[in-house]
Amino acid sequence: MSTNRVEGAVDKGVGAVKEAAGKATGNERLEAEGVAQKTKGDVQNKVGQAQDKIGDAIKK
Repeated sequence: MSTNRVEGAVDKGVGAVKEAAGKATGNERLEAEGVAQKTKGDVQNKVGQAQDKIGDAIKK
């Protein structure tokens, strides 16, 4: 498993917490940071999935 997939999952989780905290407190900046971090996590996860598929194809 690619480290990008793990890092992506962490970023998605932290982003979700930031987004929720921003919504709860009315802090638009924190909410926006959370959304951005979740998006970054999604991208990292996709990159990690691609790396894993490439690695699997090479091993075959």
